[in-house]
Amino acid sequence: MNPRTRDTLIAAGASVGLFVLWELSVRLFKIPPFVLPAPSQAIASLLPVWGVVMGHAWQTLWTTLAGFALAVVAGVLLGAAVGTSKPLNLALYPILVGFNSVPKAALVPVLVLWFGIGTVPAILTAFLISFFPIVVNVATGLASVPPELREVLRVLGSSRLEAFTRVSIPFSMPYFFASLKVAITLAFVGAVISEIAASQKGIGYLMTSASSQFNVPLVFGGLLLIAIMGIALYAVFAILERRLVGWAYRSQNA
Repeated sequence: MNPRTRDTLIAAGASVGLFVLWELSVRLFKIPPFVLPAPSQAIASLLPVWGVVMGHAWQTLWTTLAGFALAVVAGVLLGAAVGTSKPLNLALYPILVGFNSVPKAALVPVLVLWFGIGTVPAILTAFLISFFPIVVNVATGLASVPPELREVLRVLGSSRLEAFTRVSIPFSMPYFFASLKVAITLAFVGAVISEIAASQKGIGYLMTSASSQFNVPLVFGGLLLIAIMGIALYAVFAILERRLVGWAYRSQNA
């Protein structure tokens, strides 16, 4: 069997096994749906309001992607600056760490005061929560380039720009794609946190509305949708990583 096919089957089997265990546990121990609904109940709760749910899911998806796109642009630029300049590294790294230590849920009320209830706070929260991993990984990748490689290019007459584009950027690409896989899942967290706190659209708002009506199966249905979207986007970046920087992992395996 192809190793990739085998790995896919193992991952799919583990997921199916988890849902089967969840379903059997709920039915075996007769857990009430308002405490812990079975997966079948969570899925069934979505079907009668599928059109409305898809509207909320689309809202969450595009706000997440918008915040994530901002995080990629800003994270790459700042990460490149921090990773290539020691003074900037010393000056900005403590500030970045301190800012990342602030719970982003605490910033949502401030964003609502500035921009009002709705889409903008969700985009900005997704941006703020997914920004730090990209900065750190890009800076780490650029700072980890062996000095000997740069020296060889300088001896061969290459400029600093040529050394940066030919060595530093390729060397940091595995770090960059690793950060994207982490950041996209965090972006979902940020968007949903904002939707729960201050929005009238999105999966977070749907879950809040459902919980106020004690519709726990619909709450879990919303959680399943978020998980599915997160896994799908994670898989997209994992595939891109394998296609574009697979050489790094192949060399490690060798």
